[in-house]
Amino acid sequence: MRRTNFAAVQLAAALTAALALCACSRDKGSSQTGMSAAASAPASEAARVDAARLVAADSEPGQWLSYGRNYEEQHYSPLTQIDKSNLARLGLAWFADIPLNRGQEATPLYVDGVLYLSSSWSNVFAFDALTGRELWRFDPEVPHEWAVNVCCGEVNRGVAAWSGKIFVGTLDGRLIALDAATGRKVWDVLTIDRSQRYSITGAVRVVKGKVLVGNSGAEFGVRGYVSAYDAETGKLAWRFYTVPGNPADGFENATMEMAVKTWHGEWWKLGGGGTVWDAIVYDPELDLLYVGTGNGGPWNQNLRSPGGGDNLFLASIVALEPDTGEYVWHYQTTPGETWDFTATQPIMVANLDFGGTTRRVVMQAPKNGFFYVLDAKTGELISADAFAPVNWASGVDLKTGRPIQNPETRFDQTGKVAFVTPTGRGAHNWQPMSFNPATGLVYFGSRHNAQAYIPTPPERFRISNVGTNIGLIRPVPSEIDAELEARPDLQFKDNGALIGWDPVARKPRWRYVDPGGFGNGGTLATAGGLVFAGGGERAFVAHDAATGERLWSFAAQTGIAAGPISFELDGEQYIAVAAGRGLQPYYQPNYSRLLAFKLGGTAKLPPPLPYTPPKLDPPQSTASADTIAHGREVYGVNCVQCHGNTIGTFPDLRVSPAIQAQEAFDAIVLGGARAANGMVSFASQLTAADAQAVRAYVITLAIEQKTLEDAAAARAAARAASAAIVRGTANGATPANSTSAPKETAPHAE
Repeated sequence: MRRTNFAAVQLAAALTAALALCACSRDKGSSQTGMSAAASAPASEAARVDAARLVAADSEPGQWLSYGRNYEEQHYSPLTQIDKSNLARLGLAWFADIPLNRGQEATPLYVDGVLYLSSSWSNVFAFDALTGRELWRFDPEVPHEWAVNVCCGEVNRGVAAWSGKIFVGTLDGRLIALDAATGRKVWDVLTIDRSQRYSITGAVRVVKGKVLVGNSGAEFGVRGYVSAYDAETGKLAWRFYTVPGNPADGFENATMEMAVKTWHGEWWKLGGGGTVWDAIVYDPELDLLYVGTGNGGPWNQNLRSPGGGDNLFLASIVALEPDTGEYVWHYQTTPGETWDFTATQPIMVANLDFGGTTRRVVMQAPKNGFFYVLDAKTGELISADAFAPVNWASGVDLKTGRPIQNPETRFDQTGKVAFVTPTGRGAHNWQPMSFNPATGLVYFGSRHNAQAYIPTPPERFRISNVGTNIGLIRPVPSEIDAELEARPDLQFKDNGALIGWDPVARKPRWRYVDPGGFGNGGTLATAGGLVFAGGGERAFVAHDAATGERLWSFAAQTGIAAGPISFELDGEQYIAVAAGRGLQPYYQPNYSRLLAFKLGGTAKLPPPLPYTPPKLDPPQSTASADTIAHGREVYGVNCVQCHGNTIGTFPDLRVSPAIQAQEAFDAIVLGGARAANGMVSFASQLTAADAQAVRAYVITLAIEQKTLEDAAAARAAARAASAAIVRGTANGATPANSTSAPKETAPHAE
């Protein structure tokens, strides 16, 4: 194990940090540094990661140098100290509070005694891995107004380390290099056109001295691409677009000339989508780079590409030359994508034994519900099997590599409502999956869900510059939801499970359904025969890697969605994971933390803070049916993406005080009073009449929910009263509705 002698360099580190703070400007970002007994190393020592070290990651089992520990992104730790025999002794070693109350989705890095973690709003932290003491924090000062361009939370999934620097992509489209010792900004480049609605939420990677970064925004009318920047200078090295642009402008390369043949209409006016918002994986053995691409923009293919077509390279795994970004091969998981079935979910490289024949493969469990195994060199499909309920396709033809699609689910072609499983939430989403070479299993969370896709008629489709542009009618009307609930084939006995998938046998070896609810956190596999993941009941859980049996859990006080890691320090194995918000209401107190566990750990979390859920107290509904219907339509385009109709990551508008008065509502929606919190003014898109209609619709939602809650409370009170009567009768008391006179008796004592 490689460790820095912190005692020898502490003074140098302090001097470096002091000089950095003196020189640091708050232009587009600031850093704060705090020293500890195990202070961060100076620039000459901190995060000394290079190509040789990353390729040979298995020779340093105690480190976690990159997003998936090794370049193959197997999220597997070779450490064995923690195993089934001593797991009961695993306890919290320390925790570090993260003062940011949005989702925590990052997988931390561990390099030579320091943990590096990105957080919401693209903040980056460095922690002393021995004590959890914060060494420095960098805030890129993302304008919170940029949140209007983000579909799914102001999150960040991870940083990269290289040659003394830490790299992070920011929500507003920048790529920033930081000095690993101090958190001081080294360089800062803009990776997007700010006139377009891009964002960056995925983890960046470094390959052969180039920082690789993608972006998000397919719901907002952008064209996807992945870029490579020189790690030392920040200069753009190459860029690969995932969908073709306007043919009148010419094409960047022959690959785009090939792709354009699969598109129709004027897709470029709508962006096209295909954003590389997460999966970017390097195979050092084959010297190939694999990127996963996203959904179409809009989702509705009839609006995006009337006339159909495969629409390359949407929902695809694309292999590129890492030095130049040149196309090598592709495999499209969902041709003509129209359901938000991205292929940006984790990609993993491994060697599998197929009956004595070893093959280098790429594996992925994307949103569409099929687990794919491809030849890593050629992209040839080896297998594709459903791991969750799927009705959009009956299977995948292994000869052609194409899914056998169900025409009834192609709402874009029929123009009718389609009931589809899985949904845009995915049978599996961005959460990291792991692979244990000893068991031969891949571990990931699956999700069972179905939804109604209602196509927006072309004549009603309008581009929004603040809302989403997916080409579906949302929210789904209650009568359509009732039709879905009447479909027994789309009602599932469980909401999902943690799966131990056998990619050779092409089936799950085990499934674990969490009795506490569906967690779906990222997974970590260890050589100790364990699988760690976020679980239900806001828990962090360990399972038997061979059987799936739940062996251990820790009450984290909050949801855990991020990927865990394992590292070794001073001869002890640790497990670390970022916890925060994953499955809890916006209004609940913030419990975002980095948690570190070891055998014999005795640290305790502070007790939960007092919390009173906000009450429903809607004003009376006075709007007409037409106004409410209009509000529903406007809400579906501009609001539902973040607020939904239930409590979640963003405020539940049904309990918002702002719905009590139109003036207060308008001050936020039109006046931008909450812009600092990420709620930008929608005045460029909505009129005063639109805002009135939206408020009227939200009021109806609040009234409906309060009616349900009041009825449930009344039933509970009736049951309690009935039970009290039964208990009283059994004890000799007279029922309250009895006409007989009560007997004078001594009080009953138990």
